[in-house]
Amino acid sequence: MSIEDGPAGRALTPEAEGLTRRGLRLAQFTVTYNVIEGILAVAAGVAAGLVSLVGFGLDSGIESISAVIVTVRLSARLRNGSTDEAMERRALRGVALTFFVLAAYVVIVGTRDLLTGELPDQSPVGIAILVLSLIVMPWLAWAKTRVGKALDDDRLILADAAETRVCVLLSASTLIGIGLFTVTGQAWLDPVAGYVIAAFAVREGMEAWEGELVEDD
Repeated sequence: MSIEDGPAGRALTPEAEGLTRRGLRLAQFTVTYNVIEGILAVAAGVAAGLVSLVGFGLDSGIESISAVIVTVRLSARLRNGSTDEAMERRALRGVALTFFVLAAYVVIVGTRDLLTGELPDQSPVGIAILVLSLIVMPWLAWAKTRVGKALDDDRLILADAAETRVCVLLSASTLIGIGLFTVTGQAWLDPVAGYVIAAFAVREGMEAWEGELVEDD
């Protein structure tokens, strides 16, 4: 066992402290990367009128918020030398709420574009951002999962890893939607890609709220 039971929650062993620091560094990297990615994706999406790309950029911002929550909790662990289970359950529900906010935005904007028939432009910059995400995010999800498993299936870190895996799936679905629009010129493909993002967000949000997100492969 890397973490031992204690009166204030779970006390950190030296091994657990080292792993927790590694998880903290990964969460901090997630915040920095996603803030930059989100700003660029939203700007490119607004310029091109691509709702799925804007939604992807907002997802990056939401993932940053979630990573900030994780950063705060891991920092508290290191500061206090133990894990506060009640606070980390609240943190998981905070992550869940961010998923629901994202889903609502994408559905509303996507439906508006379907009803108005607004035509988006092509976005080479957006495609480049998504391709980079498909390179960086799988590695980041793997690294977080490895740390979480080493910490006796740590719920908070594994939930953060699961959210990063969702980002990988969202990158792929958004890239496919934009790529198909570029090839076919069918504007409805972009809002549909946005609905895929919303479906993923709702599913993962519900599981995070129930504390089951960390159980998924």
